[in-house]
Amino acid sequence: MLKGDGDLSHDLDPHDQPPKDACGVFGVWAPGEEVSKLTYYGLYALQHRGQESAGIAVSEGSRILVYKDMGLVAQVFDESVLGTLRGHLAIGHCRYSTTGSSVWENAQPTLSSTEDGGLALAHNGNLINTPELARRLAPGSIRATTDTEVLTSLLAQDRSQSIDDAAAELLPQVRGAYSLVFMNEKTLYAARDPQGVRPLVLGRLERGWVVASETAALDIVGATFVREIEPGELITIDERGVRSRRFALAEPKGCLFEYVYLARPDTTIAGRGVQTTRVEVGRVLAREHPVEADLVIPTPESGTPAAVGYAEESGIPYGQGLVKNSYVGRTFIQPSQTIRQLGIRLKLNPLKEVVAGKRLVVVDDSIVRGNTQRAIVKMLREAGAKEVHVRISSPPVSWPCFYGIDFATRAELIAGSLSVEEIRASLGADSLGYISLEGLTEATTIPAERLCRACFDGVYPIPIDQDNVGKYVLEAKR
Repeated sequence: MLKGDGDLSHDLDPHDQPPKDACGVFGVWAPGEEVSKLTYYGLYALQHRGQESAGIAVSEGSRILVYKDMGLVAQVFDESVLGTLRGHLAIGHCRYSTTGSSVWENAQPTLSSTEDGGLALAHNGNLINTPELARRLAPGSIRATTDTEVLTSLLAQDRSQSIDDAAAELLPQVRGAYSLVFMNEKTLYAARDPQGVRPLVLGRLERGWVVASETAALDIVGATFVREIEPGELITIDERGVRSRRFALAEPKGCLFEYVYLARPDTTIAGRGVQTTRVEVGRVLAREHPVEADLVIPTPESGTPAAVGYAEESGIPYGQGLVKNSYVGRTFIQPSQTIRQLGIRLKLNPLKEVVAGKRLVVVDDSIVRGNTQRAIVKMLREAGAKEVHVRISSPPVSWPCFYGIDFATRAELIAGSLSVEEIRASLGADSLGYISLEGLTEATTIPAERLCRACFDGVYPIPIDQDNVGKYVLEAKR
């Protein structure tokens, strides 16, 4: 399959993958509109959330059609495919795998048969009681190995009640993170877990409604933002409009890492633009870790907003010291050994006339294993930088995520075993500064008790059973 264009090291260094969010979801109910094309563009806007597979389910009122495949949205769909997907409602999904391998069978939306038709479902997040839920299904009843397939099958097998009643009964028994869009032949549904770990928003079209992982997807399709879907809320959309019911009390624990890395900068979370938050994070970082330097440069594009804030607060000029090649991640051609040794230069190259002789502040959003930042420091020194001071706009990522980000295990995370000074020495930087957890939280303007910060502090708001979590938890039992 074609690789997606991820962050700096996505295809260059398999041992230093950036954090991966589980997925992007999109749903639309809009009679008279080309819903498959609206869904395509919605997924295109959410491509950063998942680059392994993409799919769309559509209904014209009597049957559900699903088309999905491995690869990026623009590689899976073209004009001819979208032309066959006709109807008045649709859901879509772009995936990064967190439960289940990255194979076609695990691509979404999933589809199950019900007594009176079909049920298609797309999921952003990660469940933590998947094996327990799977035991409720007959052996061999599902082909896929995802928590999403289990959830879909459980919803579809309850033939005694309506889909929204079945969902309201099942979802309180589901633990973990889930922002869902699902549909039968006539109705669009959406639901969000009681903690609201992953985002989900509602938008209005002139002739219908949209639900999406981020407000940026609403903007792309011309929908007006209405509100966030509340934690513990289930909504139903059909010709009667939008109806809401609560299946659990809200206990908000929104993901703090959405602000650092996952969400698009033009997305709004809790009424505040992500770009504004990230620039403020940079200002806080400058106050917490000042340094005498000549130039602030970002690691493009992940470090750009925070670098702008750092420069504004510190008074040190901002500049572009690294040039990014955005197309490397989409090549079929594996680099030769000679090119591979050049490593990160396939993706980034320094502007020697900008960095030579300068004391640099290099701003990035996070460090996972450190290989990428180590290569950047070395490259800048070779380009003539006098000093290289690394500043990170998140606290050390020391703990794995079980709620929908495919982080490495704790043993693989550089901050899981090394001190900040040891990490600095490993990178070869003159200094290293991470924003404090308190500083990052304050910059979001969201109270700490309403955020999940587990990857930074190890405090998991939804209790974890270590024996029942993991990417291959269903495959291991086969």
